[in-house]
Amino acid sequence: MKFGSPRIHHRRTGSTNAQARTLAHAGAPHGTLVTAAEQTAGRGREGRRWLAPPGSALLCSLVLRDVPSLLSLRAGVAVAGALGADALLKWPNDVLIDGRKVSGILVESRPREAWAVLGIGINVAVSLAELPEELRETAGTLGLDVSAIEPLLERLLETLDGWLGRPQREVRSAWQSRDALAGARVAWDGGEGIARGVDEEGRLLVDTGDRVQALNAGEVRLKSPPATSA
Repeated sequence: MKFGSPRIHHRRTGSTNAQARTLAHAGAPHGTLVTAAEQTAGRGREGRRWLAPPGSALLCSLVLRDVPSLLSLRAGVAVAGALGADALLKWPNDVLIDGRKVSGILVESRPREAWAVLGIGINVAVSLAELPEELRETAGTLGLDVSAIEPLLERLLETLDGWLGRPQREVRSAWQSRDALAGARVAWDGGEGIARGVDEEGRLLVDTGDRVQALNAGEVRLKSPPATSA
């Protein structure tokens, strides 16, 4: 079966992840794809909303069965690979270009049922002027025409299909080669320190000075950029 098939497309829906979860519960096969031109209740991590003007973003969710380890890292590497050499990864789920978020990833898993839903949003043809004011400082866009959405989806599915089966060490190496936080001072609710990549479980490693702490989840804020050599 081709990855991304069957495909269900909505002109307008609440959330592609919610639609994909319903399909997964009903027994939809591995690779089932849900896409939409517009979401009215798109979500990111920490309960945030994913906002994009209608028809301007790639909005998709996949049903995955026999879920591989490090799914979030694999998805990040696949998205960055589809977007090109300038795409960097900000742990745990953002893809950046020129320091701005162009893509977000949301994984919702059901380990006991051996499936997960992988949601991906990419600002392909978004005009930043159309976004809410509070997002204009951090959001990014590829600045392409809407005609680029379908070809990008095909490229994304191809790269994602390839990365789902790669060895963990290869996934970690590829992720860390695009790590936007490597060597930067970061802060989270429990403290701050220097980001040192990710471990075998996909946790962010942070050197606090006293010890290296592994962060499993949560929001990480950039305090200062990585030091550069003269």
